[in-house]
Amino acid sequence: MSRIGKQPVSIPDKVKISVNNGTVVVEGPKGKVEKTFSPVVTVTVADKKVTFAPAEDSRFANAMYGTARSIVAGMVKGVTEGYTKELEIQGVGFKANLKGKQLDLALGYSHAILMDIPEGIKVTVTDQTKLKVEGADKQLVGAVTAEIRGYYPPEPYKGKGVRIVGERVRRKEGKTVA
Repeated sequence: MSRIGKQPVSIPDKVKISVNNGTVVVEGPKGKVEKTFSPVVTVTVADKKVTFAPAEDSRFANAMYGTARSIVAGMVKGVTEGYTKELEIQGVGFKANLKGKQLDLALGYSHAILMDIPEGIKVTVTDQTKLKVEGADKQLVGAVTAEIRGYYPPEPYKGKGVRIVGERVRRKEGKTVA
């Protein structure tokens, strides 16, 4: 049995939660997040609390109802506070600009990289080298951040590339002439 799954998720003011056939919709001041859960989890909303229970007696159901509780708690936090990830670009001539709903990245390739920003995500660029990805959906914020980083991950020799703020890149020593 899951110790996390037994704890109910409290619903703060200004947040609405609805459950319909395993789909949980959470609406709040920062946006709307929707997730569908496996039918082995029973989700109920009552008295400003969301409770979870396994629908059947199996190992998978016991694992999933703790997971569902954790995801719904993250959804509630996302629509009230929101999630942010910060990126920094290092390298000569490497920069980023916003062009409407597209992110224009110049990362040393022969062409500019144009990335469409998904709905529900806000990207801000400061100093052309610092990016902030914000949104209500934790998974989507992380996915967009990983996609931006994936265009040019930090390389170990000069350290240039796109990195998450606080990420430590192990540097390697270059070739030496004997």
